[in-house]
Amino acid sequence: MDSNLWLPLIGIPIIVAGFALRFNPLMVVIAAGLATGLAVGMDIGLLLETFGEKFMNSRQLASIMLILPVIALLEKYGLKERAQTWVASIRSATTGRILMLYFVLRQFTCSLGLISLGGQAQTVRPLLFPMAEGAALSKYGNLPDSLRQKIAAHAAACDNVALFFGEDIFIAFGAVLLMTGFLKENGITDVEPLMIGLWAIPTAICALIIHLIRLSWLDAQIARDVQVWQQAQAKAQADEQAGAQA
Repeated sequence: MDSNLWLPLIGIPIIVAGFALRFNPLMVVIAAGLATGLAVGMDIGLLLETFGEKFMNSRQLASIMLILPVIALLEKYGLKERAQTWVASIRSATTGRILMLYFVLRQFTCSLGLISLGGQAQTVRPLLFPMAEGAALSKYGNLPDSLRQKIAAHAAACDNVALFFGEDIFIAFGAVLLMTGFLKENGITDVEPLMIGLWAIPTAICALIIHLIRLSWLDAQIARDVQVWQQAQAKAQADEQAGAQA
């Protein structure tokens, strides 16, 4: 087989090796792109021009570049503390209930195509996690670091799962249009975006139910983890006092 046919795939082992060695992901992707372009004979000037064009046309990168400084300023002036104080004033608020409410709202808005209303950078990090953590702090006081990490993971998972299963319902979503176009190119012309969106609804409902069940157990897990942590602290203090008296 002609070895030139494999040249466009040279970026794949570069990405695999880069991620396996834990190099900077952005640098790995850039290196893979440069290697692929040079391997297929692209001019270096054209290659750099293509990189710049794709970077400038990427709405996601542009939004992140604008959002991150704003979020940083808000956090500097007490956004996290304000969110935790507000949640602490709501007696019925718990970590699980806050995350359940966000999951339902996030999946519903994503199904309407309003994907940018949430996100890890603009919502989870500055708002959702502090609110979920604040509910636990209000009820139990200090929390172990492992429990804080668990709450942060659940907050991030809420956004990811809701987005993943909610956006497929929106018929103008890029993946839905890609699937429709691919099927039509291969002779399957009776599949429309609306059909794909409708078939995504049962999966989204299952994801909603399963994740809400998981979140309904979260409050009990937090209570158990806090109790174990407090018992361990009390035992450590008792051992320290006993050692001091001895």
